[in-house]
Amino acid sequence: MKIIAVIPARYASTRFPAKLMQDLGGKTVILRTYQAAILTNLFDDVFVVTDSDLIYNEIVSNGGKAIMSVKEHESGSDRIAEAVANLDVDIVVNVQGDEPFIDAEPLKKVIEVFKNDWDNKVDLASLMRQITNEEDINNSNNVKVVTDQNNFALYFSRSVIPFPREKNVGVRYMQHIGIYAFRKQALLDFYSLPMMALEASEKLEQLRYLEFGKRIKMVETSHVGIGIDTFEDLEKARKML
Repeated sequence: MKIIAVIPARYASTRFPAKLMQDLGGKTVILRTYQAAILTNLFDDVFVVTDSDLIYNEIVSNGGKAIMSVKEHESGSDRIAEAVANLDVDIVVNVQGDEPFIDAEPLKKVIEVFKNDWDNKVDLASLMRQITNEEDINNSNNVKVVTDQNNFALYFSRSVIPFPREKNVGVRYMQHIGIYAFRKQALLDFYSLPMMALEASEKLEQLRYLEFGKRIKMVETSHVGIGIDTFEDLEKARKML
């Protein structure tokens, strides 16, 4: 089973433009992320896929591997699917480009799903963690997921799911952590399928997989990624080095 990591890296960012090219202890954020992914020793290969000449040259000039996106893409899955279409690979792990302090443990968990999937029942694997704070549960920026008894995703939403009509019935609220591992075919299928109403409404690309019958295995974790979304995040990251 050939397993690779792909790091989607857009130059533009609404909240923090050019954040991936910011200096973080003498290296750019994207280069640190790329090198950290390699150091996990979990992957047969690691690629950055980008729409930016600056990011492409940053990786390649430092001995790394990068792929230029040919088309404009609305989602990370689309960008990754285009990049891996002609690669000989079985499993593709999406690593976030703005998380230079990569924790290998959650990545290992999503990879293990496929190593144990003898019947090929899993199309994607992803992570979730329990949240108990009411503010976190009601925050629409925290995507919630509900699963069946085998931890396959039933639905993702920015709303509170399940709705607490009855209190104290043992419901656990689970936040989706956006680390994915895909079978290559699931990515290629996604790339060829149209956006439907649920995805368009919630602005959650994982709903396209569910709407077209793909099975997403969720794995519980306590992992909380350290992402760089703002200049303040960058300052905190600099202090962590």
